[in-house]
Amino acid sequence: MAASDPSVAARRDSLTRLRRLLWIVVLALAAVAAALFFALRPSHESSTPFAASSAGPAATWAAGARPAPAFNLLDERGGPISLASLRGRPVIVTFIDPLCRDYCPIEAQRLNAVAGAFPQGSKPAIVAVSVNVYGNARANLLLDERKWRLTPEWQWAVGRPSSLARVWDDYHVQVLATSKKIAGVTVHRIGHTEAAYVIDANGFERALFLWPYRAQDVVQALRGLARAS
Repeated sequence: MAASDPSVAARRDSLTRLRRLLWIVVLALAAVAAALFFALRPSHESSTPFAASSAGPAATWAAGARPAPAFNLLDERGGPISLASLRGRPVIVTFIDPLCRDYCPIEAQRLNAVAGAFPQGSKPAIVAVSVNVYGNARANLLLDERKWRLTPEWQWAVGRPSSLARVWDDYHVQVLATSKKIAGVTVHRIGHTEAAYVIDANGFERALFLWPYRAQDVVQALRGLARAS
């Protein structure tokens, strides 16, 4: 029976460990975000949290071992975006809050640097799946595009809350949303797993990076895919 197959049990154990790791990461980030949220500071934008970066990916997979979950969402201009439409080139799938003003803009700059390390025609696609259902207005996405000076390879991926939640779950990304009224205004705080997946040109997951990660480590993973092809 499949349930007694050691390889099936090993895969289940690996998935359980991955989910546990991602939950630990999001809970830690949520705790720090909560402290920043209530701190009496004029701005988060000048801070550089977690300046020390981890070395290398949190997980890697062999070619053909782990198909990346498919999705069908909308980009920042209302057009369709799917993983299938990007087949034939490497893709970085990351998870970003469009209204974030602490970690996410820094991560965006790291990914800009990754794209900038490759010549035209060899740059990876970057798909940023929104983790904030309250911040997906087109104006917010285009503002981030300008303010964060996003590379042309970057595309937002938004959609109905149920559609986004399905993608979060498929990629084991944990999202914690809390709301609080401040001076009569409802403010939403989002804690989420800061994860970036490297997906090869054939649509298979090859590496997982957790924040804080270094641009050069992602570049190295992508160059490894090019050498293997």
